Amino acid sequence: MADTTPPPLLTVRDLGVTFPTPRGPVRAVDSLSFDVPHGRTLGIVGESGSGKSVTSLAVMGLHTGAEVTGSVALDGRELVGLPDRELNRLRGRRMAMIFQDPLSSLHPYHTVGEQIAEHHRVHFGTRRAAARARAIEALAEVGIPEPKRRAGAYPHQFSGGMRQRVMIAMALVCEPDLLIADEPTTALDVTVQAQILDLLARLQQERRLSVVMITHDLGVVARVAHEVLVMYGGRAVEQAPVDALFAAPAHPYTRGLLDSLPRLDDPDDVPLRAIPGTPPSLLDPAPGCAFAPRCARAAAGTPEERNRCADERPVLTGRDGRTAACHFAALPAVAHEGTAP
Repeated sequence: MADTTPPPLLTVRDLGVTFPTPRGPVRAVDSLSFDVPHGRTLGIVGESGSGKSVTSLAVMGLHTGAEVTGSVALDGRELVGLPDRELNRLRGRRMAMIFQDPLSSLHPYHTVGEQIAEHHRVHFGTRRAAARARAIEALAEVGIPEPKRRAGAYPHQFSGGMRQRVMIAMALVCEPDLLIADEPTTALDVTVQAQILDLLARLQQERRLSVVMITHDLGVVARVAHEVLVMYGGRAVEQAPVDALFAAPAHPYTRGLLDSLPRLDDPDDVPLRAIPGTPPSLLDPAPGCAFAPRCARAAAGTPEERNRCADERPVLTGRDGRTAACHFAALPAVAHEGTAP
């Protein structure tokens, strides 16, 4: 029977991002591959320095001075190497991004209505009055009260949660197909965070958006993602459906992230569990598994197993939508390095 599954909206294959530095090249993203189907959310998770934001900027074509290799295709169209003029037509119209800090992302000298309206005018050539009306409509869609009046306010006149709603309105005013949200709730309190996540979920369902949610918060991933990609040291170490990953993580790093979360059923005197050690240096990467120096599984292994972890880099292995880059992952041993599951 023929496969009737539509091709993914976003296809990333063997993505690499290298920055030149006075101390040598830094391979911030290395051999990364994933897909984002239509109407689905991929959560990319990992600690600071794992390559999450670098990946998102590479997809948007926003790196300057970095070497970007591999393939990034949006609806079959290759983006790597595309001229800036062509990328500018796609950014905002077909793909949009919500950045980490809304206050620094919004221009302080222009009202939020002007900034959203300009976004619409650039891509659709609408007149000022029509663009302003669309900006007010976008503010109303994201739950800004009195949108007509607040469209004339400046960014500093909004709270953190309201500024984040403005950023969402700006990202979605042109109705893109792909939305990349880079830590959209990091600086918000728990109540506002829940409101923003609910808003994104509603807008995704209404518009059948494809979303890449970048975060270090596993609670956010559990709430919004369909698939999860775990990154460490610039590489993918595990990818799985969200329920499967939380139920049975295959990589020791993923297990460490989950174990570090506080649990309501723990006694009050149980200390928080942290992953020992520090992230790897990307200036001088180890030949083997980047997580080996911090890995309890490697430390408890035989001398032969420890040597293998130190000297041999694991590749993504698995099938049926589950992969992990670990020599001891409890997954079917079907290797496909550099390809998405």
